[in-house]
Amino acid sequence: MVDLTTDLGFLKLKNPVLTASGTFGYGLEFVPFLDLGRLGGIVVKGLYYGPKPGNPPPRLAETPAGMLNAIGLQGVGVAEFSEKILPRLRGLGTEVIVNVCGGDEDEYLAVVEYLDGQEGIAAYELNISCPNVRKNGQCPALRADTTESLVQAVKRRSRRPVVAKLSPNVTDIVEIALAAERGGADAVSLVNTFLGMAVDLDRRRPVLGNVFGGLSGPAIKPLALRMVYQVAQAVRVPVIGMGGIMTGRDALEFLLVGARAVQVGTANLTDPEAAARILREMTDYAERRGLARLTDITGQLET
Repeated sequence: MVDLTTDLGFLKLKNPVLTASGTFGYGLEFVPFLDLGRLGGIVVKGLYYGPKPGNPPPRLAETPAGMLNAIGLQGVGVAEFSEKILPRLRGLGTEVIVNVCGGDEDEYLAVVEYLDGQEGIAAYELNISCPNVRKNGQCPALRADTTESLVQAVKRRSRRPVVAKLSPNVTDIVEIALAAERGGADAVSLVNTFLGMAVDLDRRRPVLGNVFGGLSGPAIKPLALRMVYQVAQAVRVPVIGMGGIMTGRDALEFLLVGARAVQVGTANLTDPEAAARILREMTDYAERRGLARLTDITGQLET
């Protein structure tokens, strides 16, 4: 048997496979398809303080080897989540991480303060990197100073660990990761989606109602791997990797370049059992290679 346990320092996981926010609903939607207790954890859909309708349709577009989404962080808000969803998540046997959103610093802090009063949450993932919220892709994680100050403000107010989710739409991802670390982030997760667009040639209009959207899927994996590798070499805090993970081999590649855990995203939309399947494939690979612990591969890339 392979030891799958993963230690993030602030949180011990039964295995390194998490689901990515925005691709797995609030977790309950996938209960008919797989045992969530088999996963290391789930990162629930992003939460603002109040309900949010999201962007106008169309909000999804397929692309070669991927997809564009401009959902716009539609969500129920902290009150409904805490009253109707979180109590049902507590008994599922997996760690629950809440993706925290805000229109400004005050809203981020309000979300965290409200959720701090609830039980059953392992950590917060600070969403400072979503590119499709009707601001032409602008978000706090595009600049080191805003990243550091916002992470610092939330960390000071939170009673739980804070993971900073970073944007790939920057010149130097390492600079932003170091800023998040200086701000007190307990870990960083990367990458969020790449800002992109699609057009309808015949109608001469954007395909997405928001014009821009976030590109995800296999097309972005080489870029995500490069960024995770660079960040893992530079920061002391744990790195959680994501971006185009569709198979167990994909996930293991992220561990190899330095990620401590991974998040499975777009694959959930094509295969609702993807996260569990990917974990099985990782385990099978480790058994065939005679690895006693899955962590034996972490950061072992030879260059």
